[in-house]
Amino acid sequence: MKTAVWLLILCAFIIMPVSAYQLYIDCPSELYVGQTLKITGNSTLPAGTSFNIVFYKAGYTATAIDSTTVTLQDSKSKTFVVTFPTKGLSGGQYKVEVESATTLEDRLSSDSVILKLVTLDDRSGEITFTAPLIQTADEALRIEGSIKKLGNNGVKIEVRGPDGLVFGPTWVETTNDLRTGDGQFTKQVVVTTPGEYDIHFTDTKSYIGEVTVIVSQPTNAPTVQQTTSAARTTRPPTEVTTPAPETTKSPVSPFLSLVALGIAGITAIIAVRRR
Repeated sequence: MKTAVWLLILCAFIIMPVSAYQLYIDCPSELYVGQTLKITGNSTLPAGTSFNIVFYKAGYTATAIDSTTVTLQDSKSKTFVVTFPTKGLSGGQYKVEVESATTLEDRLSSDSVILKLVTLDDRSGEITFTAPLIQTADEALRIEGSIKKLGNNGVKIEVRGPDGLVFGPTWVETTNDLRTGDGQFTKQVVVTTPGEYDIHFTDTKSYIGEVTVIVSQPTNAPTVQQTTSAARTTRPPTEVTTPAPETTKSPVSPFLSLVALGIAGITAIIAVRRR
């Protein structure tokens, strides 16, 4: 009897490494909307194995938001990292799950972790942004507004644009609004490159959210004017000849000529009669 038990245990140890691979994923269980969800993982599956990690909005019916394919490489640990943005998502329950066209479940050990739940907290509604969301480069970047119930505790601001980080993360003073208890902030960050600028806000409790401002070309940008130079003109200049002044003829000249001809005719007739 004992011999049979030991044989079963031995068979289990022999079979397990062949049939049961391990796959583990991990990520924060709670995150604020606007932050990047980072999933880390490791596996004992063979190099070259591919599977999908899908980001879902959890609920009665799960809705896929994004997915990434992972292909394990030749490394001892076979670790991997996957990230998903959460900008623009609503607060609530989400999940990340390992999926594959080929069935992995039959090849994985029972202690493998292929699903994680994530709660997204949305604090973006606490931000009131009063500066224009579309600004020109000659006035940008104006950062003005308030954080609900923040008082004078200050807010940490970070600005990222087309060229990467342009400001912060830096704590900025807030002024307590005596009527509401909100913390009012104002900051001017000089930017010259047109594009989208994401302004991130964080207080001592957690990440609050972000506001995106579009910066357009400056209104006073110089315009290129085309100038024509006589020296560069391929067509030779046209010479204008001044016409000689015309002699003005008196309008009575023809009348006088007729009178003279009439007198000459009468004189000739008288001369003929005298002969």
